[in-house]
Amino acid sequence: MPEKPLTKDQLSPGQQAMMGILRAAVALFIPLATFAGLYGGFIFLRDSGAPQLIITAVAIVWGVGGVAALYLVVNYLIQKLPSAWEKRITPFLFVGPAIAILTWYLFLPTFRSLYLSFFDKFSRAFVGLENYAYVFTDRTMLTAFVNNVYWLVFGTGFCVVFGLLIALLADRVSFEKTAKSLIFLPMAISFVGAGVIWKFMYAFRPEGTAQIGLLNAVVTMFGSDPVNWLTLRPWNTFFLIAILVWLQTGFAMVILSAAIKQVPSTLLEAARIDGAKELRIVFQIIIPYIKSTIVTVSTTILLLTLKVFDIVFAMTNGLFGTEVLASQQYKQMFKFLHYGRGSAISIVILIAVTPVIWYNLRQFGKREVF
Repeated sequence: MPEKPLTKDQLSPGQQAMMGILRAAVALFIPLATFAGLYGGFIFLRDSGAPQLIITAVAIVWGVGGVAALYLVVNYLIQKLPSAWEKRITPFLFVGPAIAILTWYLFLPTFRSLYLSFFDKFSRAFVGLENYAYVFTDRTMLTAFVNNVYWLVFGTGFCVVFGLLIALLADRVSFEKTAKSLIFLPMAISFVGAGVIWKFMYAFRPEGTAQIGLLNAVVTMFGSDPVNWLTLRPWNTFFLIAILVWLQTGFAMVILSAAIKQVPSTLLEAARIDGAKELRIVFQIIIPYIKSTIVTVSTTILLLTLKVFDIVFAMTNGLFGTEVLASQQYKQMFKFLHYGRGSAISIVILIAVTPVIWYNLRQFGKREVF
């Protein structure tokens, strides 16, 4: 009669350890082999010369099916491991791809940028802090810093104030859903698309010709001369900030409106019975009650203003004193091909946004989001 295979409990500690190592090796080899097969398939598709439509369809099926197969194979192999190993490795099956993507597309480029920021234009000669000295002393860069402060203060402030005001008012009208839908609608438009739309709003034509810009059409209708809004320093920066406010007020309104609805109605009724006016209720009850939500919305929009680029690039390309840090980074990297300065600017932006991100994560942690 054939011998029965030894069970796990019948193996010696050394045999169990060896079995675990072998299974771990197999569990590592199979996913790598599967990934290599997927990569080889994409390379074959790229060099096959087949029609683009067929290549796209096969790539989608091959990619989605391949990833699903990879998960199934790895999950099957992990289940064959000893229970102690299985408990340790299973979480990485699901978290691992996200960590790999973050490492490849975020952490490695960050360290690479930090490394390049200490080198010259061609990333050959070490120049120390020379690029950072340029960032904090160049006239155009100083203008970009000032403009970013404008975006940070006025962009964030107007978005939150208008969002809160609309949330409070919309909660008191019968057509609340319609009003909120109209205010939220610009959120569906990309920043570049919004820039194109507002370029027509600010469009300028010489005096005596037909004005296609809405603002200049209104101005000339009342007998005034047309104005080239986008060259009007420093107000042109505020005209660009208005686009951000138009886009993000709906986001602030939706979040703050949801928070306002969580304020206990009994608390509001008690205040009204005690003779409190609506304005006092807003400032002494509603706003303190939703303070944490206001801070969260503010920091979220603040992150956006620190990294703003699309609107400036689409509207003025940073001309006429509208430069921001991100537009200067883009120009240094891809127009002037100065990788040292571009990397230094990116590190400065990263340092600026890191405390805000840390604060948001800390607040989310307190609310048990994670």
